[in-house]
Amino acid sequence: MMRRGLHLKFFWIISIMTILLFLPFPTHDNAATKKAVYSATLAKIDTILKDERLAGAITGVSIRNAVSGELIYSPFGDTRLHPASNMKLLTAASALEVLGKDYQFSTEVWIDGKIEGNTLVGNVYLKGKGDPTLMKADLDQFAKDLKAKGIHKIDGNLIGDDLWYDHIRLSQDLNWSDETNYTGSQVSALTLSPDHDYDSGTVIVEVFPAKKVGKHANVKVTPATNYVEIRNETETVEGNAQKKITIEREHGTNVININGTIPFSSNSEKAWVAVWEPTEYTLDVFLHALIDAGFKISNSLEVKTGSTPEDAQLLTIKKSMPLEDLLVPFMKLSNNGHGETLTKEMGKVVHGEGSWNKGLQVMKGTVVKFGVNGETILLRDGSGMSHKNLISANELSQLLYTIQEKAWFPEFEASLPVAGDSDRLVGGTLRTRMKEEPVKGNVKAKTGSITGVSTISGYVIPTEGEPLIFSIMINNYLGHSVREIEDSIVQTLVEGG
Repeated sequence: MMRRGLHLKFFWIISIMTILLFLPFPTHDNAATKKAVYSATLAKIDTILKDERLAGAITGVSIRNAVSGELIYSPFGDTRLHPASNMKLLTAASALEVLGKDYQFSTEVWIDGKIEGNTLVGNVYLKGKGDPTLMKADLDQFAKDLKAKGIHKIDGNLIGDDLWYDHIRLSQDLNWSDETNYTGSQVSALTLSPDHDYDSGTVIVEVFPAKKVGKHANVKVTPATNYVEIRNETETVEGNAQKKITIEREHGTNVININGTIPFSSNSEKAWVAVWEPTEYTLDVFLHALIDAGFKISNSLEVKTGSTPEDAQLLTIKKSMPLEDLLVPFMKLSNNGHGETLTKEMGKVVHGEGSWNKGLQVMKGTVVKFGVNGETILLRDGSGMSHKNLISANELSQLLYTIQEKAWFPEFEASLPVAGDSDRLVGGTLRTRMKEEPVKGNVKAKTGSITGVSTISGYVIPTEGEPLIFSIMINNYLGHSVREIEDSIVQTLVEGG
């Protein structure tokens, strides 16, 4: 029995050793193993980063495995840099988490006083709650809704209530030179957009050649409003001359100066101009909507701002598209106004204060929950226009990795520009970049650009291997665009070594 037992014991020892012999040998250097797998790809990227256009600049790169989250490559990946519009990645993710993908903004019409016959003896209140998608057609509908209640005459005032947010119109670091552009439009809880790009707080100014040489060009403002004053110092010139038109609003006013020459045979010149104080702009367009609808307006009517009384009666309401749909123009077209509006809205919903201060508090707390190190970031706005925002490429890639587990991630991913897709609301800011196969359609990423800063961060589907997450942040470069360098790195990630 003893000898049989020894034989069995020896048999099991040999069997176990045989099994172990064919098991994969464990490694304690997983990062080195991963780097070996991507060695040819990373070697190509190393070469790209030696481009002379990056001399004197700082370039942070972070590449992660999208499945495991493992960091594969990160030169200067922990260096804090300015993200430009990559800041919108934090804003969009925070808004989806805090507000929810179905969240809607609203604009309301209230009345007080009493209705005598077809006359409202009282005031009409236009109350804004941050909707950046409000358009003239909505104000026209409000006028129809008032008439449907039997009101044809207003014997009172028209009052705009924008108290949903504070009265600080511009983010703290916005350059004064950006104030006239749509990229630096003022933020108000009661605002208006001129078209379906939803650049709230702006008007479209379009300059057409006159029918005769020597005449001032024709100017069209959309929506039509008396709130802006056009000073037309243009001249229509011969067809072979050069078109040189400038359109700019004077600081602190709504005087828009248009200067230069436009050839007789030229196409029009168009600009989106940010207005000064969007609340009053919205009220002006609403007043004209009422007049166009046939309302009789008292000669004593005043158009002003104020608060809606507690005993006022809600007459009608317009809700915006859900957040998941608003994210498309926000992210695809990199709409700065949406970023700042969402920031204030998060502050209002969480802390009861629609301010940048409270909104940024919410954003920081939210992204920390996504694995971002709150001790190494500085958030100054929701759009990325600030040159004081700071975050590293590794923190951005960590954010992009963690949020993949969120129920709202499909909506977030769908909002990202798609490389090479010519459809403006699909390709967005990447529609003219990386248009060739196999990169086209296999990169979804947010771009960013302010003076001296160019960034791109997102997701890549390589031709072989697992999906990747990347963040490329170039700061302090001079001269020409460095987008070609970014695209080369992304293309290398798609094609491999």
